Amino acid sequence: MSLKHAMKACFGIGLVSLLTACSQGNGFSDLDQFMAETRAKPRGFVEPLPEFKSYEAFTYSAADRRAPFEPPVDVQLTMMDEEPISDIEPDLDRPKEVLENFGLKELTMVGTLNREAGEDSGSGSGNLFALIRDNTGGIHRVRTGNYMGQNYGRIIGVNETRVELIEIVPNGRGGWVERPRSLTLDGEAEG
Repeated sequence: MSLKHAMKACFGIGLVSLLTACSQGNGFSDLDQFMAETRAKPRGFVEPLPEFKSYEAFTYSAADRRAPFEPPVDVQLTMMDEEPISDIEPDLDRPKEVLENFGLKELTMVGTLNREAGEDSGSGSGNLFALIRDNTGGIHRVRTGNYMGQNYGRIIGVNETRVELIEIVPNGRGGWVERPRSLTLDGEAEG
């Protein structure tokens, strides 16, 4: 063996001896004592999770009644058995027009049509027609004086954005009353 190998071997044996001598000391005695005390203590107990009852749905059945936290409202009847004062009533002998078979919610204004003064014998706003679409897809041309809707609605005015009409509806006391309504170009029935 060469001297170099012999020195490496001696150095390795010395290092192993030194490490063995260091590891036999009581440097970990405090740690060993702590571990022994911890193992000697009684172990904890974790309680099981509580059992929850399943959710039962509740359907509120009194939604159509008065709210329980609002005071009752006194209703005083003011209607008397009077004869109807108004002489307004629909003309039931008049033949119905096509658009009277539809409610106003089923009708939509889709545009206007303006006839030139030379084509029509009338003049002014009588030349402006409104184009109305029914819920079946048909397009109808109407102007002032025509009827539409199921409440005897007579058209009283047509302009580029709306159709104004007056409906005749029951007043609840055996008579009739006039109600203004309008149909706009964006399709909303107002009134």
